[in-house]
Amino acid sequence: MEIENAKAQMRKGVLELCILSVLSRGDAYANDLITRLKEAKMIVVEGTLYPLLTRQKNAGLLSYRWEESPQGPPRKYYSLTDQGRSYLADLLDGWDELVTTVQTIRNN
Repeated sequence: MEIENAKAQMRKGVLELCILSVLSRGDAYANDLITRLKEAKMIVVEGTLYPLLTRQKNAGLLSYRWEESPQGPPRKYYSLTDQGRSYLADLLDGWDELVTTVQTIRNN
């Protein structure tokens, strides 16, 4: 397996966690999410982000509202629901366990 492909698969696996983490700090629209993720070196494209946001919304983890934009059409702002906050807390617990497990394996 090519290393870049392996890295891409790892990023894809934690993308949901990253999106929910960004939204836990405040509402955001899709382009803002992409920018924040790219700044953190989590490369994501619209074709990956939108289906994930839709799936999270349909699962009750996110809600959205439309807001007028000074530069162009209205923007859809996403926010975490109470269920989304609880789900994120569970994901973070799972992430911490996974990191600890991987570190244990690497260090033994």
